[in-house]
Amino acid sequence: MQPDSNLRRGAPRDPRRNLLIEALSAAERARWEPLLEFVEMPLGQVLYESGVRQRYVYFPTTAIVSLLYVMENGASAEIAITGNEGVVGVSLFMGGESTPSRGVVQCAGHGFRLPAQAIKEAITRAPVLSLLLRYVQALITQMAQTAACNRHHTVDQQLCRWLLLSLDRLDGNEIAMTQELIANMLGVRREGVTESALKLQKAKLIRYARGHITVLDRPALEDRSCECYAVVKKEYDRLLLEGLPHH
Repeated sequence: MQPDSNLRRGAPRDPRRNLLIEALSAAERARWEPLLEFVEMPLGQVLYESGVRQRYVYFPTTAIVSLLYVMENGASAEIAITGNEGVVGVSLFMGGESTPSRGVVQCAGHGFRLPAQAIKEAITRAPVLSLLLRYVQALITQMAQTAACNRHHTVDQQLCRWLLLSLDRLDGNEIAMTQELIANMLGVRREGVTESALKLQKAKLIRYARGHITVLDRPALEDRSCECYAVVKKEYDRLLLEGLPHH
């Protein structure tokens, strides 16, 4: 899901660079704007920990956040990613204040945060509640599809899916990410990611150098991916583009 060109050209501190905030009514946005705090989101920052009460929800604008499911033994695996299309901290408006997952910034950037109390008050107002719950539905689809993909599809297909989902949430065609971090997100061995990345580079679909991946041929990357990317994108588009009111 790509924001339009006008949104991409917005000021760095404009909260409307986040598509959920952009989609709010003018009145709702005016109610939130005094409470929204512009924040840096450095690589590796933990926005919330498993089982810990959340104090804020985050609306990334130029950052990407990885949602990791944390096992009892401390091991973790990525279950979804959130960027400028969404919000981090959905448990606050789904009736809970904590979650078994962990939110970690995987691509550094910026965003805005809103105090927990403000989001709790907002759920009593139907328009914003409807918008947020549509996003949750799309996010759950991504989680479920990711789980199925990780179980049934090859590392090559998983890497293609992950690259495409990341591209949808970033400006441009470059992703700053090491192979070791990608391996951790996918829950596979680093050697498997290295082998898959080399295949994509040899096929001239990507260029990888010094922790930067540049996608050279997106259509070919989509052809090489499994059906999981298309399923997730279609659901995000259906719920968050076609279903949104026009302002």
